Amino acid sequence: MIQVYTGNGKGKTTAALGLALRAAGAGLRIYICQFVKGRFCSELRALSKFKNIKCEQFGAASFIKNCPANKDIKLANMGLAKIKKAIAGKKYDLIILDEINVALQLGLLQLKDVMGVIKKTPRKTELILTGRDAPAQILKAADLASDVKELKHYFKRGLAARRGIEF
Repeated sequence: MIQVYTGNGKGKTTAALGLALRAAGAGLRIYICQFVKGRFCSELRALSKFKNIKCEQFGAASFIKNCPANKDIKLANMGLAKIKKAIAGKKYDLIILDEINVALQLGLLQLKDVMGVIKKTPRKTELILTGRDAPAQILKAADLASDVKELKHYFKRGLAARRGIEF
């Protein structure tokens, strides 16, 4: 089954991680591949406590502001290669491609390659794709798609990201 969490609101990664927590509690095996993220965030500490969850980041430690560097493209493609290996190995019940839509939007990955991954995912494997601006092809391939809309956000009042809440 293919699930997509997209939109401009806060909570896409949080929803995917909540699903990972539920799956871990049921004894399922989970692989989380975080694209565009290379900084420590609190969920990494929490996820490391679960024997049946593996999480890896494939992004630089800094944000991509303008054009992505070759390093950013290389890291994203390393992540995609790991996903292909995870799917082919059939070791995981749930695979999360966190911020993959952003990686696509930034040109770090090619849509045809991501669609190839989706098509090769066995039906019994839950594949979750997160990030803003999910391409129409990905939404069409999804069995479940949620559009997380921002109605109000405290960042607009000048509040900074908070440890344990945003990172």
